[in-house]
Amino acid sequence: MSKITVIGSISTDFVVTADKRPEVGETITGKEFNTTFGGKGANQAVASARLGGDVYMAGTVGTDIFATELLANLSTNNIHVDYVEPVTHVPSGSAHITIVDGDNSIVYIPGANNAIGTKRIEGLSELIKTSTIVVVQNELPQEVVDQIIEMCYEFSVKVIYNPAPARKVNQSVLEKATYLTPNESEFKLLFPELTISEGLANYPNQLIITMGSKGVYYHDGTSEKQISSYTVTPVDTTGAGDTFNGAFAVALTAGLDLESSIRFGNLAASLSIKKFGAQGGMPSLIEMKESEHYEKTWHIE
Repeated sequence: MSKITVIGSISTDFVVTADKRPEVGETITGKEFNTTFGGKGANQAVASARLGGDVYMAGTVGTDIFATELLANLSTNNIHVDYVEPVTHVPSGSAHITIVDGDNSIVYIPGANNAIGTKRIEGLSELIKTSTIVVVQNELPQEVVDQIIEMCYEFSVKVIYNPAPARKVNQSVLEKATYLTPNESEFKLLFPELTISEGLANYPNQLIITMGSKGVYYHDGTSEKQISSYTVTPVDTTGAGDTFNGAFAVALTAGLDLESSIRFGNLAASLSIKKFGAQGGMPSLIEMKESEHYEKTWHIE
């Protein structure tokens, strides 16, 4: 079976829904509060696992009560957690999310996620080497992300680099990622001197820009392509990008071509925003197949 390894953040999401966001110094009354599981790494791992991927999670949590629940959640989602390490000197990571009219704003506190270091990554060399594809994001220290991508490049292992949250990244690292999946704002930070069309043309079949309701854009080496999104009424957009990346990984390891893999990711993302929570709405493969938009030629089991 193809092996998907996700190296990244594992956090608890503290989610508030409200009619508006407070101004500076203002206190407002919210509508609901929920605690859910999150972290971009864990989200992407869960998205892949629910779609049938054989998923290994590598990361760092604290030794608090949140860590126990985070590990249990990963295991419940059939994710291998042998490479998740507890550390004692910092709390588990957390994200504090405000949702207004279906759109979210987030304050992320790395906590234990920043405790992972380059020596730890060196110890994951066998895991990386034996993976079909590796998925990594920016909720880890940049030197760790760089090292993961360099190792994947050295071992000829495909890597999906989701550069979120946005920050500056060395050009040589970007060039070594098999697939680079920023959203529009992340693209502009990574390539401030380029238009979207110029960036896509410079990185054919590598740069894949997710643009929400406008779909996904990439260049196939001949021309620029837009893969349309599916129209739904959003309940909570938190985790849509993570769902796309996790589904994209599953499709690639199942042998789908790039365009089909993007469409598969788009469908998973569209289903995910119809429910509450980053992981709460992530669809199973059964739910995907029940959709009128599921393509039988995908052959994902």
